[in-house]
Amino acid sequence: MKRVIVVTVINQSGVLNRVTGLLMKRQFNIESITVGHTENDHISKMTFIVNVPDQNRIEQLVKQLSKQIDVLKVQDITDKSIVLRELALVKVISPANLRMEMNAIVEPFRAQIIDTAKNVVTYQVVGSPEKIDAFIDLLRPYGIKELTRAGATATVRETQLVHSQLSILK
Repeated sequence: MKRVIVVTVINQSGVLNRVTGLLMKRQFNIESITVGHTENDHISKMTFIVNVPDQNRIEQLVKQLSKQIDVLKVQDITDKSIVLRELALVKVISPANLRMEMNAIVEPFRAQIIDTAKNVVTYQVVGSPEKIDAFIDLLRPYGIKELTRAGATATVRETQLVHSQLSILK
């Protein structure tokens, strides 16, 4: 079962190595990893997509990650309401006579052409991993020359107070 783990860390060298080393020692397969600064330059967030066979192991992993030096917070956000996005760059063999047809295929995905050459077009697409998979499957018959996928990143959705709750708070 795939799990989405977000680890907030102090932004220092070696932190990524220690965290991924712990995952490796516990034999978790990292399917995706992204790391980036937060609103504070001294703090980074790591988003891992890991394959976990059972719930007990994920709870153990969260506890062990929490004990690491420089780790500020660990969350398994899989079962929460989240926004999860991935980026892919897809170079497709595209003779000029097929470009209109291809553009009609990629338009519903809101993909952008970011580079073009005589017989190759590079698309950028952002969305859920399932959306990226569908996009790639549609382009595969044209001939994918190169494919680069960035890891998924995620955040928990903010909860909205409904109107009745707002009136109680007043």
